[in-house]
Amino acid sequence: MKESFICNSPDDTFELGRAFAARLRAGNVVLLEGGLGAGKTLLTKGIMHGLGYDVDEVTSPSFSLVNLYRTPTFDVYHIDLWRIDPTHDPASAVGLDEILEHPTAVTLIEWADRLSEKLPAHTIMIGLEGDGDGPRTITVEEDISAKI
Repeated sequence: MKESFICNSPDDTFELGRAFAARLRAGNVVLLEGGLGAGKTLLTKGIMHGLGYDVDEVTSPSFSLVNLYRTPTFDVYHIDLWRIDPTHDPASAVGLDEILEHPTAVTLIEWADRLSEKLPAHTIMIGLEGDGDGPRTITVEEDISAKI
């Protein structure tokens, strides 16, 4: 199933993330794709707020590569592949195999287009187009693992 949403402001993007959190289930892997400033981290903050986590504690893991957030519902691994050299294996650099072994966790991956490996059955793709305060088009496609 593929859905598209227009977010006319950063607040709309945050609220879409908050609403999307209710759809998450243990074991989900969410691939976030979009350019710089497209709203990947803002959408993640909305998701985390929807899961009952303090959004002031949610930051882009651009330098740490992986942030772990423990929510009342799930452990959430927030991964950013932006700084990883594309000639190296991004999945190994962040320990993705070990992270995916946690069946009760949810994994959010920014710059997921850098991955080249097969992902679990419960993979969701979220594409973000646009940047800054202007409108964004956000497309959600569930269970894409069969297409990868």
